[in-house]
Amino acid sequence: MTVTQAQVLIIGGGAMGVSLMYHLTKAGWSDVVLTEKNDLTHGSTWHAAGLCTHFAHNPTIQELRATSVRLYRDILPEETGGTCGFHRSGAMRITSNPDRMDEFAHVAGLSRFTGYDLQMLTPEDVKRLHPLARTEGLLGGIYEPDDGHVDPTLATNAMAQVARRNGATILRYNPVTSIRREGEFWVVETEKTTIRSRHLVNAAGTWGWEVGHMMGLNIPSVPVLHQYLVTDTVGAVADRIAAGQPELPMIRDPEESWYVRQERDGLILGPYEKNAEAWSIDGCPPDFGADLMPPDLDRVEDIIMMAMARIPALETSGIKSVVNGPITFTPDANPLIGPAHGLPNAWLLTGSSMGVMEGGGAGWFLAHWMTHGAPPMDALAVDSRRFGNWADRDYRVQKAIECFGLQFGVHYPHEERPAARGKRLSPIHDRLIARGAVMGVAYGWERPNWFSGTLGDEAVPSFRRPNWFDRVALECETVADRVGLADMSVLAKFDITGPDARAIVDNIGANRAPKPGRIGLTHTLTPAGGTQSEFTVSVLAEDHIYLTSAAAAEEMDDDLLRARAEGFDVTITRVTDDFGVLGLMGPKSRDVLAALTDADLGVGFPWLSVREIDMAGIPVRALRVSYVGELGWELHVKSKDMPDLFDAVEHAGKPHGLGFFGAYAMNAMRIEKGYRAWGADFTTERTPAETGAGPMIKMDHEFIGKDALAKRMRAEDRWDMVLLDVETTNVDPYYAHGVYQGDRVAGIVTSAAFGHRTGKTLALAYLRDPTARDGLSVEVLGQRRGAVILDRPPYDPDNNRLKN
Repeated sequence: MTVTQAQVLIIGGGAMGVSLMYHLTKAGWSDVVLTEKNDLTHGSTWHAAGLCTHFAHNPTIQELRATSVRLYRDILPEETGGTCGFHRSGAMRITSNPDRMDEFAHVAGLSRFTGYDLQMLTPEDVKRLHPLARTEGLLGGIYEPDDGHVDPTLATNAMAQVARRNGATILRYNPVTSIRREGEFWVVETEKTTIRSRHLVNAAGTWGWEVGHMMGLNIPSVPVLHQYLVTDTVGAVADRIAAGQPELPMIRDPEESWYVRQERDGLILGPYEKNAEAWSIDGCPPDFGADLMPPDLDRVEDIIMMAMARIPALETSGIKSVVNGPITFTPDANPLIGPAHGLPNAWLLTGSSMGVMEGGGAGWFLAHWMTHGAPPMDALAVDSRRFGNWADRDYRVQKAIECFGLQFGVHYPHEERPAARGKRLSPIHDRLIARGAVMGVAYGWERPNWFSGTLGDEAVPSFRRPNWFDRVALECETVADRVGLADMSVLAKFDITGPDARAIVDNIGANRAPKPGRIGLTHTLTPAGGTQSEFTVSVLAEDHIYLTSAAAAEEMDDDLLRARAEGFDVTITRVTDDFGVLGLMGPKSRDVLAALTDADLGVGFPWLSVREIDMAGIPVRALRVSYVGELGWELHVKSKDMPDLFDAVEHAGKPHGLGFFGAYAMNAMRIEKGYRAWGADFTTERTPAETGAGPMIKMDHEFIGKDALAKRMRAEDRWDMVLLDVETTNVDPYYAHGVYQGDRVAGIVTSAAFGHRTGKTLALAYLRDPTARDGLSVEVLGQRRGAVILDRPPYDPDNNRLKN
């Protein structure tokens, strides 16, 4: 068998994989090879309805979709002299649900910041734009004028045509039989050839789980069957065409869970049932290619009837065909894009339930990441490492079915969906439940969001002030006036040991490691100077440094540390599951600890220091840090000892009025201090200097991204993060709200909360024009709220409570 050499091998010839091939060759990469089991578009691309939208709740997802539209509509036709069959029909979403109108207003506000024209609709607007739709019972909707639909096969083949012209090789009807690693190369056996490649990309879509299994990965995606109906000629549509009227806009009713678009002189109706049918969970049939399942309209009959009631013209025609084929879903319905955890030069570009809609942009996104060493935008919503090994078969199946059924679900702030819970439990989980904890999920962990006064209470989702608002106020009061206890075990945790422990920590971030016994903070950078990760650095000894970071960053940080450890004499051990963490915070916290330890808790244990002490006979790594701005300690303890330590602390705290607090209270209190959070405020798009971490940047040592950081710190187009005091009543900002100066969009909110200790509604926001300091407002659900910049945090700006 011949051996083919490649710089990159892409497995999968759907819209996603072909888009990556196209963008890599456009970026100048040579020896780009794509192998496809069947023919291009086989799997799910060929039978997709081709819908393209700009509607999204996240700026990165929106840009993937917008990039696809530009590619199919403008760029590819110019490059090929042909067409992708793109129809700029526009699209609308309609609703009878007041919460949905809030959601639409939020997305419209985000879109004004990102530069896309999404418009709120009245029922009269709906009737004007879509004369075939009835408007009875509607509250309104949202209109996306630049949306449309594309021919998936034409678009994919157009990208392939340009990629071939730029030197790419496509191997059709060439399934992969095995994958292994040899030295610096991936060796992939296929039916026709052996391919040796420096980079390997799993873009296999429907076969993504199987290819991942060959790579040694757990790919959390599941094919789910989706049906849509294509009608015969619809008289009302034919009449519009004969009269020279424009194509009807696509219309979606998320409450009834369907979409309809014009297809020549007929219509396409696509329903999403609540109880989806997962298909070929553990591997597709060997001969499956451009195939479909038999129709199963009984599953969606009720949705079809609702769509016909809204668009009566659907009833006037027969069904020409029914498409029933698999599309892949991940546990959160976003694609998996980026490095494969633990594998060198291995990448994922799979798991998209909207592969055509997102494919053009997804290929651009990953190509940039591969060629520049960092993504072009914040990648957290799509990073392939946002799920770990805890995302097992049961999890991926349950979540895929849930996501399919909630394809049109309302995306509430602080939303917690119920499927496949309980995958990672703190050692004190049952104790917390018994004390009224209402749980949320962070990277698979169950963690308390808030504590209810009544066992069994649940959060009621809302865009307004939620039902947990007053309970969180009490938690904040407990922490401020007495002492609060929190479970912080979700933190990612790493031990770095060996002679070069200090050297590697200095090397990975923009700050230097502190002295033994002290705690610092460092930010690792991308080559472009953006903030890749944030670590709390606790120096236990010169040869032992303990790092903690955000829960969601666990696999990303593990990859980062191991990649940058090359050449250093260190051992890196991920100890997330080995240690639990109790946060004891408040002015009485020292009194509680004093009842459990003989250690010096005063001058011998100052703020930002770490000590290994015994508490109630239990060894503890005690960190005197506080994310809530009060005197406090993080108590890191072996997981097996955590229940005993919890019981001891609770008992010692009762005379001091100890209570419990959760993630919502912690978030509100950290914003009162102006503390930034990784993943919300710190992202790869912005430098730590722009985010407000300038004092923690030390330019007197070498680190990745240093030169780019220095250049961006001097750039006139740098952004600036500010803390805003926002005028609100019963509606508080949360994230992704536009900041205005007059009628000009000057920035965007990254995180926000009501500060119960200060009585202020506060928001952290980037100003993309740092000179926009006066006359500001924040748009929340379509309403402009006055905002002023706070030069100092409103709560204990001199840190007296922390240093006490």
